[in-house]
Amino acid sequence: MATGHTKQRIIEHLQVAQTSTAPEMARMCDVTDAAMRQHLEQLETEGLVCRDAQPNHGSSRGRPAVHWVLNPEQLQSISESFPETFPDRHHDLAVDLLLGMTESFGPEAIQSVLARRGERLAKHYQTLLADLPLAERVKRLALARDAEGYRAEASVAADGSLLLTEHHCAIAQAAAACAGICESELVVFRTALGPDTTVERVQFAPAGDGRCSYRISPR
Repeated sequence: MATGHTKQRIIEHLQVAQTSTAPEMARMCDVTDAAMRQHLEQLETEGLVCRDAQPNHGSSRGRPAVHWVLNPEQLQSISESFPETFPDRHHDLAVDLLLGMTESFGPEAIQSVLARRGERLAKHYQTLLADLPLAERVKRLALARDAEGYRAEASVAADGSLLLTEHHCAIAQAAAACAGICESELVVFRTALGPDTTVERVQFAPAGDGRCSYRISPR
């Protein structure tokens, strides 16, 4: 079974080398060829690596060596699973842009950008929720937010009101740098769910609640 360290080294090696054989990686990791093949087969089962469909490496004499590559269909998942190997600084960039915009153009510029973003989001959600009863609207909105990375779910509170709960903030770093983002999201939900609803935020992750939760009820 591939240990975390061995798995990391295999992924790092394939990122640079693009393709490699089990014996090559066995020497790199100081394990036997048989042990490396077991590691690779496990990673293949997990969808992280695959056999090169067009090896075309070296001489064609004898049985061709099996070459391994990172699974091209799972590169995004691999980069998220191995942040040290595939560093992603887009969160830092977003924060820097927000702070730079505030310093250069003032808070009014940020509010204008957030308003435009909110309008686009609200219109997108309204398209998904059109002509649905309230309970179904909340479920559909939760599905949309979950697909966007917020780990969202819809539920019914003890008093019969509907709850939209987000267990993860996909834009937490940007929200920490700009409180207006959180207020903009509340406006988006109110607009998307329609004028026949009341939306109240009852849990707030930045305040220490561990999640953001919204109580939704008909007017």
